[in-house]
Order: sequence, then C-alpha cells, then structure tokens
Amino acid sequence: MTTKNEQADEQFSEAHDRPTLSRRGFLGALGVATVGLAGCGTTGGATLKVPENDLLDGDALDQAARIRSGQTTAQEMVEATIERIEALNGPVNAVVTTFYERALTRAAGPLSEGPFQGVPFLLKDLIDLEGTPTSMGSHLFDGYVAEKSSPHAEAVEAAGLLVLGKTNTPEFGLVATTESAKLGPCRNPWNLDYSAGGSSGGAGAAIAAGLMPMTQGSDGGGSIRIPASCNGVFGLKPSRGRNVAAPQTRAIDISVKHSLSRSVRDTAAYSTVVQRTDAAAPFAPLPFVEGPSERRLKIGFFTKNALGEEAHPEVKRCQEEAAALCEGLGHEIAPTDFDLEGEALFEHFLNLWASIPTGLVEMAQSRGLDPVEVLEPVSLGLADRFARTQEGALPAAVSFFEGYTARIDERLSAFDVLLCPVLRDPPPLLGTYAGTLPYEEVFEPMVGYVGYTPAWNATGHPGMSVPLGWSMDGLPIGSQFIARHGDEQTLLELAYELEIAQPWADRRPA
Repeated sequence: MTTKNEQADEQFSEAHDRPTLSRRGFLGALGVATVGLAGCGTTGGATLKVPENDLLDGDALDQAARIRSGQTTAQEMVEATIERIEALNGPVNAVVTTFYERALTRAAGPLSEGPFQGVPFLLKDLIDLEGTPTSMGSHLFDGYVAEKSSPHAEAVEAAGLLVLGKTNTPEFGLVATTESAKLGPCRNPWNLDYSAGGSSGGAGAAIAAGLMPMTQGSDGGGSIRIPASCNGVFGLKPSRGRNVAAPQTRAIDISVKHSLSRSVRDTAAYSTVVQRTDAAAPFAPLPFVEGPSERRLKIGFFTKNALGEEAHPEVKRCQEEAAALCEGLGHEIAPTDFDLEGEALFEHFLNLWASIPTGLVEMAQSRGLDPVEVLEPVSLGLADRFARTQEGALPAAVSFFEGYTARIDERLSAFDVLLCPVLRDPPPLLGTYAGTLPYEEVFEPMVGYVGYTPAWNATGHPGMSVPLGWSMDGLPIGSQFIARHGDEQTLLELAYELEIAQPWADRRPA
C-alpha cells in the first residue's frame, strides 16, 4: 500500500476553514487511496515536525465540546484529522488501515450521545470492528474482515467516537516493539530511527505525531504502558475484569483493553464508557475522576526489575526525579526492595505467553499454509518453546499466579501506590527486538528490557505510565505507577496532580 503525502505542514492551520466538500469529493481532493508503509532504512535521527492546529491540538474532550457547542462539526473534525494523517503518517507508519468513508458517513448522520460525541478515533489492529479488516500484524490474517465488532469496539462507538482507521501492531502483539513483516516498522516521532514500543506502538506514535489526542490500545504484558513511555504520552492499564470484554477463552486472561491519551481527563472519561457495570462486575463502577485528590499517598519506590537488574542510568535518573516530584507534592516516598519473584514469574508467564502462537501454527497448517511462510520467527520460536514444555504447564501457571497474586497483594498492602520504571532502558533503535529476527536473539534479551510490566498482567493490578522523564538524547522515558486491585481512581487522581505539576501535553516533536 502507498500513501500520498501531498499536504504541506503549513496547510493544517487552514484545514477547518475550507468549504465543505462531499465525502467522495473530499477524499478525491486528497488523493486518498490507502495508508502506506514506512521503509526500514534509517532516517539520520530525524524528528517528525508536528505543526500546530487549534482545531486538532486539544484533547478529545475539547474536540467533543467544540462539536457539541457548534464551533465545528463532526464532519469538519474528521476531515481535518484525515488531512493530518495523510500529511504526517507516512514517515511514522502509525496508521496502517483506514476507512475514512465509514467515519465521514457516521459524522454526517445522528451522533451517539456519549462524552466523545463526533471525535475521530483509531483502534489497534488487534481488535475487530464490523466490516473492517483486522490484520493482527500477520500475513496469516491476510484478507480477514470482521463480521462483528468486539464488545470494546461497540462501547467505543456508543461513546460517540468515530473510528476512521487502525494502528500498527507487531504480529499478534507478542513483542515490545512494532515492526512486523506484515505492516512495517512504526517509528518513534521523537526520533524516527527509534522504536515506538509495543505492542500498541502505532497507538502511542499516533498521539505523539499529533494525528489525534486519544487512541485505543491493549496490554497483555506492558503493551499500553510501554508505548506510552516510549512516545511520551499517558497510558493506563485497568484492573483485570474492569472493562467490557468478550468471554474468556484462556485459562487466565492477562490482556486488557483501554486507551492511550494526551491528557489524563481523556483517559478518565474513557474509563467510564468501557467499564463493566453489570451485577457480576468485580468492582464498583468507576466515577469520572475529575481532578487530583487532597489525599497524600505512601509510595513504594524501586528501580530494579523483576530479575534484579538495575535500570539504565538515564531511566534510573528519571525515576528518581519522578520520586522527588511526588515528594515535593507532599507524598511519602518509601524505598523498597519489592520482590517480584522474577525467575518464577517469567518461567510461568512465558509458558502462558508461548501458548498464544501455538494455535496459530495449527491454524496455518489447517489452511494448507506453511507456518514458516506466514508467521514470524519469534512467533514460531514461542510456539516451539510451548511444544517443548511439560504437559500441565498451563494449569501450573494458573496455580502459580493465584498464589503469586496473594503474595503481591500482601506486599502491596504496605503502600498506596508503587513507583518504578516502565522499561529498563530508554527506547531502543528499530531492529533491536523485532519479531522478524531469530527468536533466540530477541526474546530472552527482551525479558529484562520489559522486566517491570508483566507482573501486573499476571496479578491483574492497575498500572499507568506517566510521561515525566526524558533521555539526554530527547527520547521520552515514562514512570510506572501501580495501585491495588480496582483502584484506578487513586492512579488517575495522582496522574492529574503530576500533569498539573509537570505538564506534558504541549511538548511535541519539532
């Protein structure tokens, strides 16, 4: 696929003043066909230049307010967003599939009465939306079109969001960078030679690139928090069971869906529209958290990952600065050697993780396809790992996680919140952890790199990445905060406080 990036950056400020065209006329004037893939070569350390645009630079709730008040229309907002995607997406490759006509049709019709009424939105390319392709970042799913929407996508549209495309993801979301053979590399807008993280890399890069203020992501081992950290945006992983979801098909469901955003309040509002409110929900409904609390917190602080490895000096510095910021706001910082039982954790977590592509190998074979031709080396390596595990590995993992969660709960009870890195290192160069490389070269080294995030998928605790730090080279470094089960409210209240004390929304690649 190719994209036509004919709009110069300076045209953005004029986009919403143009006469309204018909939907087909508008798309034809843009020369829109499909969204293209970025090449794999280096860019010489270039940074994406994101122009200012008053219509698009607010958060999603601001965009909804403009539409609701009549300052603009949903159609104008969608058209301006399409122009920006077509002009800026090419070098970044955050958006990999578009269905502009669908979004424009919905923008012209009656809008859903949700808090995000008429606001453009992107889904991660792992989630089904009726009548649109889902690639899963894999050639195995070439030609697949969803017959029905997932429960999460249904909730998104009921909230008023207008989905106009899908974002880049690694194959099946299995690695912590976004550079699949199917979709191509997603580049970090802050330095195009670097990774945007994964597996919601396209979702994070789309926000950093100014394509839109909020996107959908999912997190099975850090996949919201990691790209939020790499791209300098806010990302919340909710508690297991908090949100609407399809019926569980695995022995334990470690993945959750939520959002990445430019502002805390967008995530707070999103939390209210995708959560479960049925009688069987494990938590009381989360209210719309509107701002910080006066409550002062005891924050447990550590910088070593689950394997006992110390964070990169720049990552450690950023976490120490985050701790000092919290302390300056009146919170108690309590250093702790928080035991995440890394060796046992990763033995069982990786057995569970390796079970994911096993069924995909069987799917390829059932279709008469050679798995080596349609699946990446890391996916095949994980499937091979699982084939070599002892019988009963999955029940053993589930049993371990039950006891593990109880032990972590007990340790966490000494604190209101934990603070630690999201990742051991600053964002890596593209090609460091790509799923297209041999499994042995990628997966074992990646375990230490992501050694702060999977524990909380295993236990189901909520966590967030807050964009508070920067490397000496100008790359974002997030700080991870973890709370008790069901206590997203405390995380959001703290995030508001940090956002006020050290704003990040106006900082953009330039």
